[in-house]
Amino acid sequence: MAEDDQLNRDDQDTTANATWSRLLAGNRRFAEGKPEHPWQDATTRETLIDRQNPDAAVLACSDSRVPPEIVFDAGLGDLFTVRTAGQIIDDAVLASLEYAVAKLHVSLLVVLGHEGCGAIDTAAAELDAMIAATTEDPAGSLEAADEMADLDERIAEADSIILRTVGLSVWQARESELEEHADFERVHVARTIEELVTRSEVIQNALAHDRLMIVGARYQLTTGKVEVLSF
Repeated sequence: MAEDDQLNRDDQDTTANATWSRLLAGNRRFAEGKPEHPWQDATTRETLIDRQNPDAAVLACSDSRVPPEIVFDAGLGDLFTVRTAGQIIDDAVLASLEYAVAKLHVSLLVVLGHEGCGAIDTAAAELDAMIAATTEDPAGSLEAADEMADLDERIAEADSIILRTVGLSVWQARESELEEHADFERVHVARTIEELVTRSEVIQNALAHDRLMIVGARYQLTTGKVEVLSF
């Protein structure tokens, strides 16, 4: 039985890696201006009427410049895609991804951030405004210092969903002395993956039993290439 389990895990790992390699190959074609537009014909559409069997799920930003199917030169039925501004996770996003993992049995989950993310810009501006409001009274410097020490909690309790989610990524990047916009984007992808695993028992279970691989990536608007992130 143990040997069978190991074989199943090896097969799943091979499937996930093969899927990711295929997506990256598609991205290379796209970036080089040589897309093949595979599986976008009428015959493929007709075979997918009664069922779907996507290879991967992708959580990506809603930005109109970053459509995963085009970026990865994929076809109909290849990707189960969920998109929100800044890859923000809510109950609907979690339920959708859990459906892909538990019911569609995708072997790969890609969290795809991108260069020039407007949600990152908004979050950074809102974070700066919060910090400025906290430290604007020199006479209350000790009180301000205490409030800065609790900034994580204040961000988590903010009215703005952008600040509560993406803003926390920007703050954590700055705490690590990272100030480049690209670094904010990379940290946010890492935090998004962490949040998915923390909040979803379905995803936790799939990872624990080697039924799922999660990868982080960042699409570069300037080159068309997908940067693979390692955490």
